[in-house]
Amino acid sequence: MTDPKGKQGIPARRSAIYLLDQIIGEGKLMAELLGAGTLDRLDPSDRARAQRLANETLRGLERADRLLHKNLQKYPDLTVRNALRIGTVELAQGAAAHGVVNDMVNIIAGHKRYGHLKGLVNAVLRKMARTAPEDWGTLRVPRMPKWLRGPLVEAWGSAGLAAMERAHFAGAPLDLTAKGDADAVAAQVGGTVLPTGSIRLADPGQVTTLPGFNAGDWWVQDAAAAMPARILDAQPGEAVLDMCAAPGGKTLQLATTGAQVTALDISDGRMERVRQNLIRTKLTAEAVVGDALTATGAYDAILLDAPCSATGTMRRHPDLPHAKDGSDFATLMGLQAQMIDRALRLLKPGGRLVFCTCSLLPDEGEVQVDEALDRHKGLRVDRSALDRPGIDPAWITEEGGLRLRPDHWSDMGGMDGFYIAMLRKDG
Repeated sequence: MTDPKGKQGIPARRSAIYLLDQIIGEGKLMAELLGAGTLDRLDPSDRARAQRLANETLRGLERADRLLHKNLQKYPDLTVRNALRIGTVELAQGAAAHGVVNDMVNIIAGHKRYGHLKGLVNAVLRKMARTAPEDWGTLRVPRMPKWLRGPLVEAWGSAGLAAMERAHFAGAPLDLTAKGDADAVAAQVGGTVLPTGSIRLADPGQVTTLPGFNAGDWWVQDAAAAMPARILDAQPGEAVLDMCAAPGGKTLQLATTGAQVTALDISDGRMERVRQNLIRTKLTAEAVVGDALTATGAYDAILLDAPCSATGTMRRHPDLPHAKDGSDFATLMGLQAQMIDRALRLLKPGGRLVFCTCSLLPDEGEVQVDEALDRHKGLRVDRSALDRPGIDPAWITEEGGLRLRPDHWSDMGGMDGFYIAMLRKDG
């Protein structure tokens, strides 16, 4: 991590503190804050740096708090505590002490409410500069929140949970999906083509400055999130529905096949993002704002990426544990079942449905499919659809779905957690 000299790092660090104040203190999501234009006043490099600092601190929050606990008689208010947390994580990762300490002291000194604590910030961070780099690695891998650890141990065992926690702490590289030839795009951006066809970049920098962005040659999409559309395997001329389309990566994939694609989402704001990506990539799909539960039509194939707990994306979105507590699980599971039933009504005889969720919880994946099979006669799981490049047979579940976890491909940087199943409706 580079560290700007003097006050060059202040805008990014001040904004990172604000992001943590909102996420930890108010339970807001990073996407919600960025969507509201929270960092729009920053230049692009500072904006990217602020977001990166906030995410890195959220991933290492448990370790930072353990180190700070040794050097604080009592915890200061959240804003000051977050400044200390960010500073500790930066110092532990090797940032230049002069820049980190001076910037954080100046930020707090200029705060109307907390200016008197600048001496505390200076003293604590100078101590962190001496001890954090060595002590950081002696601490345990940060754990998932308690509300999630129990269900995941029950589902995957203690060893499985530990592997996923290591993957979460390691963070996520950037994955791209190519509109055309993946090898050509990988060469263009300096990435590596993964076994499933996605392109991975370990250190991408600012996404919008990568070659091919403005030309629409690719879009950002985790390798796991790209698999449902590949499994659906839409064909030219088919009527295909992307039932919960935003943010649009799967819509773009479907649109490259020559199918007649309808993208449906209940949020006009989120659908606008889909429209903009269609324009950038010069791809065609009908963008419709509406409720999936009242959708009409007749389709050869449907992709249902249902609303879920999003627990499979925590390696990429470490803010999620601070905005969720598991209390919405039952509501989400009920909604998923309703959406499966609606999707099946929209399918033509002999049609196919890919159901998926970015969840690590079997109740939002394997169990949903088992229960759908019980509810609908003539419905079956098509295991043969999973016979695709890069899919490890060990990932295929008892009922014929695909279980992806953050610790899969651990030597290549992992993947998001997903559940995917192809359901076929008899004619």
